[in-house]
Amino acid sequence: MSESEHRMIEILRILSAQDKPTGSKLIADELKNKGFNLGERAVRYHMQILDEKGYTERMGYSGRQITDLGREKLEKGLIYDQVDFIHSKFEEMIYLADFDYMAQSGNVVVNRSIIYNEESINIMKEIIETGLSVSPYVNLNKVGSKGEIEVTTLCGTTIDGILLNEGIPTQLKYGGLLKIEDNHPTKFTELISYKKTSVTPLDAFSNTNQTSVLDVITKGSGIIPANFRLIPAIGRQKAVDIINQLNKIGIGGIINISNEGENTLGIPVPEGMVGISIVGGITPFCAIKELGEEIDIKIAEEITDFKTLSPITNVNKPTLKPVNQKIHPHIPFLLSKSWNLIQQVNFNVEKRKGDIIANVSYIKKDELDNAIAIMEETYNSNPKYINPYYKLVDHPTDDSKVGIATICSLSIDGLLINNGIMSNPIYGGLLELTEPPLFIDLISYNGTTIDPHKIFLSKNMTSISSNIGTKKILASFKEVPYIARDYAVYLLEILKNTGFSIYKIGKPREVTYNAKADNYNFGVVAGSGLNAIGAIKEKGIDIEVKAIEKLIPFEEMDRL
Repeated sequence: MSESEHRMIEILRILSAQDKPTGSKLIADELKNKGFNLGERAVRYHMQILDEKGYTERMGYSGRQITDLGREKLEKGLIYDQVDFIHSKFEEMIYLADFDYMAQSGNVVVNRSIIYNEESINIMKEIIETGLSVSPYVNLNKVGSKGEIEVTTLCGTTIDGILLNEGIPTQLKYGGLLKIEDNHPTKFTELISYKKTSVTPLDAFSNTNQTSVLDVITKGSGIIPANFRLIPAIGRQKAVDIINQLNKIGIGGIINISNEGENTLGIPVPEGMVGISIVGGITPFCAIKELGEEIDIKIAEEITDFKTLSPITNVNKPTLKPVNQKIHPHIPFLLSKSWNLIQQVNFNVEKRKGDIIANVSYIKKDELDNAIAIMEETYNSNPKYINPYYKLVDHPTDDSKVGIATICSLSIDGLLINNGIMSNPIYGGLLELTEPPLFIDLISYNGTTIDPHKIFLSKNMTSISSNIGTKKILASFKEVPYIARDYAVYLLEILKNTGFSIYKIGKPREVTYNAKADNYNFGVVAGSGLNAIGAIKEKGIDIEVKAIEKLIPFEEMDRL
């Protein structure tokens, strides 16, 4: 589900809760409370789309109301389907892209984004001129009464479609952040797999505090979004020839093509395969965001005829140089880094003593009293959902800062494993506290290098501390073998009574809060220790969010 689709689902949720027509100002205010910074102009644009789809209906000057079709859309938007949908959607787009690069005709995959300031087009041109895009071919279309401009750009998935049409299958693997040093691509710093996520990988990294595209073009060093895929090694030379032809007609963005089985940019490549890295199609839009401009980015949105696009500028000063061939250590995925900590959890539920895994986030010391007050207020108003334990720790290098350690939900997996019960962390998610609560986003722990909860916090998607509207908090989903259910329930109930955030213990084959466990397993939904930290962030206090940092004796922790 793209960010734009999330926003429209949230608008439907808001209208569904109203018993009268609702205007764009109220909707914008409610969206802000839900973590979506969307102005009234952007809301009106989204409402027009919802009207066209039949999900909403305009009621004169009073505003809109949701239709029966809109309610049906809400009911069917199950997130456990979405975690498989993203990868399937890209495979569908690859299949439908039938572009003939020799004739320069046929269908291509495009991103459609909305900008609200016409001057942003100049920024986009500047980025395209440096080669930090897939193609200069775009289409600009005024779509709103307030000057909104729909920008259609070529998506890198088009190249996968072209290769497939030439008999070269691609396996789209990861979207991530790529580090550039002295104009040389060096290594991926973060990755998210295209499988088992409801958030499009590059969408997860499209925030101003994640990328530094402008630094790349002005200083030669920074972070850009990029994609990574695999092709069979036997097709390497043919792929190189095709890519060279594509460059001649204005379709590019290729960062690197590895040799067979060659580690590239910190990603291992299996024997018999070749890795290809491509600039993220959203890179020009990330630059616009970095300048603080409002933009609604939609990724791999649809198929369109190539003839509807035309060059907006020329690629006349390419920025990127050849890849730095230094062999970098493989970038470790989250669970690979976490399993050693999980195994060291030795918390005794009956004695309430032993080591747990802690998140440690850092804040200025002069903000500490305010931060603790926010944590206390958040816990007191949500004792069912907020873990009350914390510990203050020293910052390793900065005496002006202090760390706030909270209990990581992976501690629960460690406790169960320490008691002979296998527990697998499956998803980090965003849980909306409806009745019953429902996951509205899920990211697999197994396919990401960054804690999913940090992603949701960086995109301001939570509403933990708000007293208006439905709260959205951080939670995780775990799988435990059904045969161990009785003993697991016994241990989990003790943990819950101790103050750990255990929200739901599911049954086999049950959809638990919108997440689904495999056969012969049951699901456990637990709260994140970062919820209290998220509440601090929502109040505008600058806090450096960290996750899965270290082991801490539980008995040394304080309670709110």
